[in-house]
Amino acid sequence: MKEIIFASHNKGKIAEIRQILEPLDIKVLSSDDIELPDVEETGTTFEENAALKALSIAKLKKVPCLADDSGLCVDVLDGRPGVYSARYAPNRDFDKAMEMLLAEMEETHWDNRDAHFMCVLVLGYPNGNYTAFEGRVDGTIAYCRQGTGGFGFDPVFIPNGYKESFAELGAEIKNKISHRAKALEKFTAYVKQQGI
Repeated sequence: MKEIIFASHNKGKIAEIRQILEPLDIKVLSSDDIELPDVEETGTTFEENAALKALSIAKLKKVPCLADDSGLCVDVLDGRPGVYSARYAPNRDFDKAMEMLLAEMEETHWDNRDAHFMCVLVLGYPNGNYTAFEGRVDGTIAYCRQGTGGFGFDPVFIPNGYKESFAELGAEIKNKISHRAKALEKFTAYVKQQGI
């Protein structure tokens, strides 16, 4: 596999995936690169949403396609925002989303900050079949934003074993320990095993 379409318009996510897959010499084409339409996320799980995107584009382009769905799951909020992480605030405004999340945590659950990031990566085929790869990283919600790197909820998530948020750790460390890195690790092992 020398080239793969990744069904996403999220520039931060695409940059992260390209960096992780670079050592394997896999060229990642984004939805923006080849002017693909948005696929509406109507599923209730990460896997359903990832499969919807991967299969829609795989059928459209008649080649295998990768997509993921990922999100921040906060224990005391019963897993919210979860699959609705990108839509937690209007217009996918993550500055507003972090404000809302921190305010909700402050009002109700100041002490229990346990959370995890979840990613389900799907390799979809034009015939409708797909394989899913799951990654998870556990951590806590910070009391305020920390750092300016990364994207999404990175400034408020501190992975277990670190004092810094994902936004402070930098791409080199984050891309080794993140939920997406773990899912991509399983994907690359599958590609090698299958000889794709």
